[in-house]
Amino acid sequence: MNIERLKAAEMEFFERYPGGFSNPLMIEVGKKHKVDKMHQFAMEIFAKDEFGNVHTLIQNTIKLVSRASLVSVFEKPKFKDYMNGLEEHEKHLFADGLYQLIHGDMAIGYEHMLEVFVHGQLAKWSLMTICSYYYSPTTEIFIKPTTAKGVINYFELEDIIYKPRPTYAFYKAYKAEIINMAQKVDDALCPDYAAFSGFLMLTMH
Repeated sequence: MNIERLKAAEMEFFERYPGGFSNPLMIEVGKKHKVDKMHQFAMEIFAKDEFGNVHTLIQNTIKLVSRASLVSVFEKPKFKDYMNGLEEHEKHLFADGLYQLIHGDMAIGYEHMLEVFVHGQLAKWSLMTICSYYYSPTTEIFIKPTTAKGVINYFELEDIIYKPRPTYAFYKAYKAEIINMAQKVDDALCPDYAAFSGFLMLTMH
């Protein structure tokens, strides 16, 4: 990691937005994303006892994705149509994958969700990371391909190679780097990990 670039980015961001994400301009930007509200919704619909009814779980997941400002408007209708058309066994596989992703073994969760998404050509980083991010925005990360590729290149993250097809191995490695970077700057730059990625994106030249 290029620590000099990270510290320069920190200085530049504070010059532009004194107080970091508590700056009025950043608060206005944050309102658009409604992370607190989405987190609350995710906590309700992905609570452990909500996984008993697979059909309700899938409808609630569709609602979450449709409301997510971080997911492309082009992906939302495709996701809705595909999820509504899943076979019964695929619905259960998705539900099990999502449960593992949030409450159990994340590596297993990735494999199961990918298996479901690949058939619908929806194996995209945004869809793979949005649910776990909204459920745990201060411990999990949201991956947007353009941002991730830019961060790896600009901040010179070594031994990490971005690939369009999601894998748990990349998620784990990239997340470790993001957490490491966040620990090296002021806390005001990381109210949650999507905001921190936003700070990195805004300061890359």
